[in-house]
Amino acid sequence: MTRILVLQGPNLNLLGTREPQIYGRQTLEELHIQIAARATELGLDVVFHQSNHEGGLIDRLHERDFDAAIVNAGGLTHTSVSLRDALLAVERPFVEVHLSDPSTRESFRRVNFLAAIALVSIVGKGAAGYLEALDVLRARLEPSCSACVSGSIASTDGSSSSSTSAPS
Repeated sequence: MTRILVLQGPNLNLLGTREPQIYGRQTLEELHIQIAARATELGLDVVFHQSNHEGGLIDRLHERDFDAAIVNAGGLTHTSVSLRDALLAVERPFVEVHLSDPSTRESFRRVNFLAAIALVSIVGKGAAGYLEALDVLRARLEPSCSACVSGSIASTDGSSSSSTSAPS
């Protein structure tokens, strides 16, 4: 069974209470339940890891016990060359997800160290972005997946459909 690591960066443990006008009221636990349910529908095994520490995220990637990842690096997206290097080093495909659209926020959030190495970046879709990322990875890893056919699937060459936001 294909194993997907959902890697959650700093402050995502505060979902539901942190700036709900931006990130919504859904907690991280509720989000993980929703992701796990969709993963089960797709026949994927999903594991979760959240850390407020850059090294904790990197150490988890180094375990290499997964086939692909969904990564929401939070603020580390804009600052961490080390996390970028770790994602390259483990040689696993990943989809970058952000609940909000960083490009529409403060100017410092327009720097993104991960987008160029991700299969696709899905931004500004809230929790639905994670579900779309599962569909993208299932289609990428198992192209014959009939349950994965929808308008939100990226093509297997890594390009995205019109409903998947790619950073500029």
